[in-house]
Amino acid sequence: MTRQATVNRQTKETAVSAELVVDGTGVTDIQTGVGFLDHLLDALMRHSRMDLKLRCDGDLHVDDHHTAEDCALVVGQALADAVGDGRGIRRFGTAYAPLDEALARAVVDVSGRPFACVDLQLRRERIGQLACENMTHVLQSLAMAARLTLHVDVLRGDNDHHKVEAAFKATALALRAAVARDAFDDVPSTKGVLG
Repeated sequence: MTRQATVNRQTKETAVSAELVVDGTGVTDIQTGVGFLDHLLDALMRHSRMDLKLRCDGDLHVDDHHTAEDCALVVGQALADAVGDGRGIRRFGTAYAPLDEALARAVVDVSGRPFACVDLQLRRERIGQLACENMTHVLQSLAMAARLTLHVDVLRGDNDHHKVEAAFKATALALRAAVARDAFDDVPSTKGVLG
């Protein structure tokens, strides 16, 4: 059975819709109105091998915060819905990803207990039209909505574009490992449930 979900979120700040297929091939059709956010979400999906169609109409006349946050919340909710109770998944994933001089590490636990510790070591104020603080916030919001424990660290790097892209790629690879199907058909927890 294909793990997939559709989520819509409508507020006074944004209208976001997402169709996510966990067992995909990395095909994306993403339009957030913020080019670098599209780029990061594309990298996240392409390297996790999930398919995503996402549309966002956000209040970009204010700034990029609501768009970045709400897109991450919708993708995270879709991931949580698609994975369900976690039966038959590996649950844990760890990955490193380099991009030239930059190196990032991500560790994921599909635990049902949302927590995020993200250290991207960014120095610039923005990349393209996306504030650097919102790049951290995207990963945090994704983890909260998907009910993941997520640790992401940039271990080295000079170029902020390289550092954040390596971080999203490492997160993608760790997610791919964590949601992969296991040979066992149980919930991978000593409690018998995730959360």
